Amino acid sequence: QVQLVESGGGLVQPGGSLRLRCAASGRIFSIDVMGWYRQAPGKEREWVAGITSGGSTNYADSVKGRFTISRDNAKNPVYLQMNSLKPEDTDVYYCNAQTVQTGFWGKGTQVTVSS
Repeated sequence: QVQLVESGGGLVQPGGSLRLRCAASGRIFSIDVMGWYRQAPGKEREWVAGITSGGSTNYADSVKGRFTISRDNAKNPVYLQMNSLKPEDTDVYYCNAQTVQTGFWGKGTQVTVSS
């Protein structure tokens, strides 16, 4: 099992920045890919960014150039640096960890971009 805990969400003005953190515990050696997703009420969960165990990163077009996914060491923790935030970035952001067998989710952290 893998447990994930997100932190770092909050209220920020348009154009501002936030850094989300995802701390993993448990069988972290089994994780292949970690990523961030987001979801607004009544909408489907949307993939935002991902980082592989080899360090390769990928981003949704909507956040490319504004968001950066990174990690401190081999796999943990994982960060999402969010710059130039827009009101449409307002969502609950979830951390995800994928192993060969299954995926795990955190409980999410709220990000609100508003003046």
